Amino acid sequence: MSTLSNYSQHLATLIPAVGSADFPQMLIRMLQDLVPTQDATLLLYPGTDLPVIEYFEVPEDGGSSTLDIFIKGAFLLDPFYLAATREHQFGVFRLRDLTPSGFKDSEYYKTWYRNCGYQDECGFLLPIGEQGFVNIALGKTAPRATFTKRELNILTDILPTVEILCQQHWAESGSASTTTNLRAQLNSALDCFGNSLLTERETQVINLVLHGHSTKTLADKLSISMETVKLHRKHAYAKLEVSSQAELFYLFLDSVMSAEHYDGGDPLVAYMLPPQT
Repeated sequence: MSTLSNYSQHLATLIPAVGSADFPQMLIRMLQDLVPTQDATLLLYPGTDLPVIEYFEVPEDGGSSTLDIFIKGAFLLDPFYLAATREHQFGVFRLRDLTPSGFKDSEYYKTWYRNCGYQDECGFLLPIGEQGFVNIALGKTAPRATFTKRELNILTDILPTVEILCQQHWAESGSASTTTNLRAQLNSALDCFGNSLLTERETQVINLVLHGHSTKTLADKLSISMETVKLHRKHAYAKLEVSSQAELFYLFLDSVMSAEHYDGGDPLVAYMLPPQT
């Protein structure tokens, strides 16, 4: 069966499914039939609310998914989320298109990519309404597997159709669903993380470390030497009482996820308060 014939047959069943509970899974099945992948996740970012998992594949070994941690705060560091919200980039992207040099050494990459066996990831970023968007992540886990130029061309060619179908399916999800901009609150928590204990420059360094920047790219971005970066990082780690990027990463996640009524400032302030008796 030709690619066009395959695509047409999928559309014949997918279009009538718009608005139904079966739509996300049927959409993923079409994409995986056109471009073979071993893993897929569909995340909806409705209006200004936190992400919602519309589709994910249960690990074959029956292990637990890390998506629950992702939607509570780790998504703030996701390159696809940052591309959509900070750069307003929409379309088809490979992970490598969106990440800084040295990203594969970051704790974020180790937690969400290397540990789940991803060799390559390609994703759709599709705007929904004024502030919402959809992220469809397709992953290859076979050894040394990568997306070929032909596969990327197929995904790019079908982008307009996938976009309009998703916009129709999630038509009511693009506007603010709550009076509180929850994503903006968490973005503020990330920007302010550690600033109650650190200098302004140390806060900048820690923020960029969390985003996966290497010492070199961090130095270039801040226009300082690599030795100065290392010194700021050393001082920041000491003040935060962490000894590695892994400990820093989980300190950030813990502080954000434990902030039940965050109202601004450094999330560590509330996190470090002694428990009430």
